[in-house]
Amino acid sequence: MKASDISPKHFGWNVEDRVATITLNRPERKNPLTLDSYAELRDTFRQLVYVDDIKAVVFTGAGENFCSGGDVHEIIGPLVAMDMDGLLEFTRMTGDFIKAMREAPQPIISAIDGICAGAGACIAMASDLRYGTERSKVAFLFVRVGLAGCDMGACAMLPRIIGQGRAAELLYTGRSLGGEEAERWGFYNRLIAPEELVAEAQAQAARLASGPTFAHGMTKMMMNKEWDMGVPEFLEAEAQAQAICMQTKDFERAYNAFVAKEKPAFEGN
Repeated sequence: MKASDISPKHFGWNVEDRVATITLNRPERKNPLTLDSYAELRDTFRQLVYVDDIKAVVFTGAGENFCSGGDVHEIIGPLVAMDMDGLLEFTRMTGDFIKAMREAPQPIISAIDGICAGAGACIAMASDLRYGTERSKVAFLFVRVGLAGCDMGACAMLPRIIGQGRAAELLYTGRSLGGEEAERWGFYNRLIAPEELVAEAQAQAARLASGPTFAHGMTKMMMNKEWDMGVPEFLEAEAQAQAICMQTKDFERAYNAFVAKEKPAFEGN
């Protein structure tokens, strides 16, 4: 399957130099998600498992905001009228979107400016790297609408990123996390000027895409799987995973380049 086989209708999609950029593009509403965009994002990340000419993904929002969460009129309103079967179908679908992000072998970098709230904060959380701006505001605001913080994996993933106590504060209060605090807490990998944000995220994605991409996919898979393993199990799993990577041509290329005192040119196989 090729990148050209993917043509989403509900968000921006651009592929250049093996890097796909996803842009939530409803800037007049701060880029909220709809039922259609949720489902299409889930399906797109599922497809990325089989796409061999995309090696990294950048996730961002149009205008000066990342994502304001679920659209109040197109999602929140209809949810109030749903029965339990409908509600569970929706919450499972949003969870499947996060699962698809984590199961895609490509590293995902979120470039976050402005508002990053609710489901938008969960998208950022589920990414591998997060670049933000000083003016950005991250909020897991489910409690503000009478819901629990256990949404789209937040109770499991957020504590692993910033720690249990800090995650509890955000999930219980729904308060906004400013850019400098988000970097200090470890939610952001870096703070970048707004006008340079997407370009720097794409540059980092390009650097990853030019690296040993088979090994990157293995790293991502093992970071996910090892959450549920004890020490003996994850050491054995890593031993097997690394032995597989040692059979790749990239490993041989790296050795030959070292001997020749050259920079290795990885090809992802």
